[in-house]
Amino acid sequence: MLVMRKLSLLLLILTVVTSCKVDNKKEVDLKETDQVEVVKTTKQNDGFVAVQGEFIYYADAAVLKTTNKIYGVVIDDVVQDLQTQVKLFKKEDTDMVPVTVRGRLFKKDPNEEGWEDKIEIKEILKVSAPSLDANDVIKIGNK
Repeated sequence: MLVMRKLSLLLLILTVVTSCKVDNKKEVDLKETDQVEVVKTTKQNDGFVAVQGEFIYYADAAVLKTTNKIYGVVIDDVVQDLQTQVKLFKKEDTDMVPVTVRGRLFKKDPNEEGWEDKIEIKEILKVSAPSLDANDVIKIGNK
């Protein structure tokens, strides 16, 4: 009887320890591969993720570029509000502006055109001025 109790306790401890390690590994993999910061607070326990990247809205298409991925942005009222805030920092229509947003990440429909990874923005967290050191624009002209 004593051996059975010890064996049950050992099995219970082993199960708890291995299940905790699996959950932590999944969260770390998501952060490392997608460069997506999973932020949850008491008011934001809704499953949305915070994404930081450069935003551009041009000719009825919006894109959010992170360090590893490019997301096609679902155009809705929140994106229109974000575009209004971003315009304050743009010198030209093609400028990309650093933003932090919260939203739902998903894959596009296979029959749909555009970026494979998509984001539906639910909340605008921060809009920043572009870095003055960034010199990654190539202009073609006769000037």
